[in-house]
Amino acid sequence: MNSLLAPYRAAVPVAFESSWESPANIAFVKYWGKKGHQLPANPSVSMTLKECKTSTKTKFSLSNNLTVELKLDGQKNERFAQKIKSYLEGLQTELPWISNLSVEIETANTFPHGTGIASSASGLSAFVLTFVDYLKHLNPEGDHALFLKRASYLSRLASGSACRSIYGGFVAWGDSAQVETSDLYASPVDVHADLASLQDTVLVVSGKEKNVSSRAGHGLMGDHPFALSRFAQANANFSQCISALKSGDIEALGKILETEALSLHAMMLTSSTPYILLKPNTLAAIDAIWDFRRETKLPLYFTLDAGPNLHLIYPEEFKSKIFTFITHELSALSEQIIDDKVGTGPRKC
Repeated sequence: MNSLLAPYRAAVPVAFESSWESPANIAFVKYWGKKGHQLPANPSVSMTLKECKTSTKTKFSLSNNLTVELKLDGQKNERFAQKIKSYLEGLQTELPWISNLSVEIETANTFPHGTGIASSASGLSAFVLTFVDYLKHLNPEGDHALFLKRASYLSRLASGSACRSIYGGFVAWGDSAQVETSDLYASPVDVHADLASLQDTVLVVSGKEKNVSSRAGHGLMGDHPFALSRFAQANANFSQCISALKSGDIEALGKILETEALSLHAMMLTSSTPYILLKPNTLAAIDAIWDFRRETKLPLYFTLDAGPNLHLIYPEEFKSKIFTFITHELSALSEQIIDDKVGTGPRKC
């Protein structure tokens, strides 16, 4: 049995309510492809956001069998309820008393769901934090550091990238010799002071839910002809990204951001079942960003998760000029602009 869950195997469930707010994160080095059970094929590193977040209230009650009800933005959502139920059923081997729970969840996002802005990371980590809070209520074992480690481990079982949302700032996940991190849970990464307040202006090119899920995309890496090359590239980029973050080298970091983003979408374009998540306005915005950087020499870089929406990353000291460019020149290419930045992580509410 996993040592992080062992203290709770014989717990006696009671009624309890918990509310948590958890942020999305933007991966600088991408996790794309799995091994084993929800383990990453390569290490990743991300920046936790501040404004893009999910608020979740969970009510745990006693029942004769496991039931889950979920409301997203006030509306019942059977698909997400079933996802949470399946997740909890997967924990019953180690926590058998879960079968006697009735779980009611109310959740809401501050940003569009299912569009490649990591709503699964914020949403599932927010729910898991309410669940780990419940575990703590049943048996207050360990300190806050252990609480977060347990939450990251359990979030990873729900959605890989969710394990990184448990911590604020910059976060690594996946076995690596360069930093103390693990495939099983994420760990915070210290960075140079010059990069500690990076901005992320999210250009929402399309707020529509994408037509191919990240889960399906991960699955397509299993027989991808370029999978091994991609994992090797990601490992090299991970090492370089950690070095850039620690040294404060924004130019080196920016190069990795854009390379990783485009490599991720290249994997989609070249999979056995090819698909495209980029939109024409995504490409137009990238061209405009490159032109702006050539003309001004200002450190504005982009990255993308598994969707069409751009995360524009830049140091806070250049915000005035860069944000003016974004609002004046890129707003016509987007449905919404979200002014975000590095955040401090989840909070109980």
